[in-house]
Amino acid sequence: MGTAQDKLVDGLYGLGWAGVKKLPEPAAVALGRRIADYAWKRRGKSVLRLESNLARVVPDAGPERLRELSKAGMRSYMRYWMESFRLPTMDPRRFGTDVEFEDENILRDALASGRGVVVALPHLANWDLAGAWAIGHIGVPFTTVAERLKPETLYDRFVAYRESLGMEVLPHSGGAAFGTLARRLRSGGLVCLVADRDLSASGVEVDFFGAKARMPAGPALLAQHAGAVLLPATLYYGETPKMYGRIHPEVEVPKAGTRAEKTTAMTQAVADAFAWGIAEHPEDWHMLQRLWLEDLEERTQ
Repeated sequence: MGTAQDKLVDGLYGLGWAGVKKLPEPAAVALGRRIADYAWKRRGKSVLRLESNLARVVPDAGPERLRELSKAGMRSYMRYWMESFRLPTMDPRRFGTDVEFEDENILRDALASGRGVVVALPHLANWDLAGAWAIGHIGVPFTTVAERLKPETLYDRFVAYRESLGMEVLPHSGGAAFGTLARRLRSGGLVCLVADRDLSASGVEVDFFGAKARMPAGPALLAQHAGAVLLPATLYYGETPKMYGRIHPEVEVPKAGTRAEKTTAMTQAVADAFAWGIAEHPEDWHMLQRLWLEDLEERTQ
């Protein structure tokens, strides 16, 4: 049985999915901006954490610049939600016009190789829209994993939403996801993973904007285990409704070293690609949680 708070959270999200998708696009954009500005003005924990994270990304930014970035960041974050609520009702033909990827040929060539492809993304702009682009524009279905959310009914909504777009969604917990992902890759399939925040105790330490953070080992391990191509990708928003992205060059498996050393080197290369994209468009990085090890240690003290 869920708590009253769980039921309230699930109900609010349900209203969003049911209500926002019926709004005309300009009205949804305006609503998202109003909600974002209200949340930003309240200066809650999420906004303060976003500013703290952005201070590492843009170390020379003063307080006023950080506030500008966090305000733009909250607007970008709410744009993600407004788009996501509306995504299942969008005309699939828009994915080819509203989303543009630089170096798209890298992804197409990797898929044509038949080796299977792992695309690793950070929490930039709208990764669900990028997934819909891959399905609708590239014409390739893919498999991903989703963090189990509380309440369980909310997780079920997220899974149903992503499956409605053509994605195969596996639960992050339970241990069976890795084997299924490896099988999809060995058959030449596409796996897309949001990979800038570790959700387990098995993450890899990386240097990220001058400090230590932990990122998932999964993309690098899958590439090694299944012989797949590992491609980082980064995203950013243009004026509504445009979103842009870049497919970065393949992160190759090092020829020498232990499995752990290879995994660390590959994960660092992914982190470096993420850092490039985030530094280019910090306002579109939706990291409202603690990420760096120093910040995580402060919380536990």
